[in-house]
Amino acid sequence: MNNYDDSIRIQKVIAGKFRRYHHLSKVQHLIIPSIIFPNIRDTFLVLTGIVQSFFRMVLWRPDVVFAKGGYVCLPVGIAAWLLRIPVVIHDSDIHPGLTNRLLAPFATRIATGMPLEHYNYPQQKTTYVGTPISSAFHPLDSRRRNEIKRALGFDTSRPLVVVTGGGQGARPINDAIMIHLKELLGHTNILLLSGSAQYDELRSLTPQDDPRFLLKDFMVQGMHEVIGAADIVVSRAGATSLLELAAAARPTIVVPSKRLVWQVKHVRSYIDTEAVISLDEDAFIDAADTSLRDTILHLLQSSTLRERLAHNIHQHARPHAARDMAHLIIGVAKKRG
Repeated sequence: MNNYDDSIRIQKVIAGKFRRYHHLSKVQHLIIPSIIFPNIRDTFLVLTGIVQSFFRMVLWRPDVVFAKGGYVCLPVGIAAWLLRIPVVIHDSDIHPGLTNRLLAPFATRIATGMPLEHYNYPQQKTTYVGTPISSAFHPLDSRRRNEIKRALGFDTSRPLVVVTGGGQGARPINDAIMIHLKELLGHTNILLLSGSAQYDELRSLTPQDDPRFLLKDFMVQGMHEVIGAADIVVSRAGATSLLELAAAARPTIVVPSKRLVWQVKHVRSYIDTEAVISLDEDAFIDAADTSLRDTILHLLQSSTLRERLAHNIHQHARPHAARDMAHLIIGVAKKRG
């Protein structure tokens, strides 16, 4: 099914990525064949993409180019700069990616997903707008929350814990929940969004007829309702995910991925305002670790703490991020006109 407006022209651009791994030294990046050869190949892909983008924009003559990050934006952004077309970039992550770092000196305006003190971008051309998310994420009243719980097959007299690790899932979180599942189900309903990578494995291990437990791989539709209905959410710490939770004002336990540096950095600003409880996934390696179980049970027993977390995380919400981003882009285009 095509979810895009048919009036929007979509064309592909050749691009390549530069492979970098934090656990490897600079020398290793230059001698490991599986890294150096793809990087050499992708350098030529980027150059090809710049030429391709250059000629397309000569024909299109856009008033402004908006780049959201990701390696595909690099050839387009460089071509726009060569043609003196204003470039506006947006950085959701508190740890800017390589593409945005390379495009920042050429950008006319820069928008950020987090407050400006977390970035090294030039302040005079940088604006904190937040990260645009669906307007469907917002606080729900108790009646609507119970309707959603009932539709999912849960007893509305019991609390609901929603556990999610994204589309691929988060094995450390899934495993920690499974170790303590029986005890947790004595206190709460659980919806585990395992991700596609571990779904079949967990399905073979979990009860299929227990009304207190529901296992799904992921939810493309209705995620805002599931999050809104939860009494507690356990989640990774992606920039967009955190802002969706903030918009929904849900008490949240975050388990940032140590492999993704920006997740660890994202969480710090939320911890500073007592907006989330953060746990270390390294502790989950020990099967005897009970930190996730204990934190969930503690939150279930303290409505005061849940209310404080919900209030504090909601202060991070930027409900007008999409509007503000659009105004910034249009403003740049008008100045050029």
